[in-house]
Amino acid sequence: MSFLKIFPPPGPAEGLRQQQPDTEAVLNGKGLGTGTLYIAESRLSWLDGSGLGFSLEYPTISIHAVSRDLNAYPQEHLYVMVNAKFGEESKESVADEEEEDSDDDDEPITEFRFVPTDKSALEAMFTAMCECQALHPDPEDEDSDDYDGEEYDVEAHEQGQGDIPTFYTYEEGLSHLTAEGQATLERLEGMLSQSVSSQYNMAGVRTEDSIRDYEDGMEVDTTPTVAGQFEDADVDH
Repeated sequence: MSFLKIFPPPGPAEGLRQQQPDTEAVLNGKGLGTGTLYIAESRLSWLDGSGLGFSLEYPTISIHAVSRDLNAYPQEHLYVMVNAKFGEESKESVADEEEEDSDDDDEPITEFRFVPTDKSALEAMFTAMCECQALHPDPEDEDSDDYDGEEYDVEAHEQGQGDIPTFYTYEEGLSHLTAEGQATLERLEGMLSQSVSSQYNMAGVRTEDSIRDYEDGMEVDTTPTVAGQFEDADVDH
């Protein structure tokens, strides 16, 4: 395949954590042959007996896991998903795809499966992958922790430079309201007052507070509640 090339295997200088011989590499369901998998701190590499192989950069690896589901694949293996395009068409068709699908936000995905002859080595392979992946955090995750808001320069404000934020008390704030703003405030206060009043008159239940609300002479229905109407109600006395 066009993306396969000859290069020296990673050594101790690149932080080699795991070297697993007799490992078959499978790309999107197509076998590439049996070779040696190198899990190093710098990159993940696979080379066959002739020295032909490929390398994966950790920032492009989105998922890695040990797969033991024989229904998904007939052998237990180390599964690796990469956010990049690999294969015979990777060099020739990528440019055409970018022109045709320029508005498509879906990232290209490639699935690799590394199947060692020694299945007992899978846990060690997975652990080495986790340790090396942790050395290459996602830059987007780091940027999300940064504060993008405007910084407040204390020294500049102490020297009388820069814009000083203005704060108002409640009364001062009212005086700065426009006529429209005052009307909106009065409407909101009226809605709040009605909401508080309704708390004492919900479902026709009268409390001492609701009785006081009707002291202006309004008639109140004092018909006794029908027995058993609220038998399931839990009322605190």
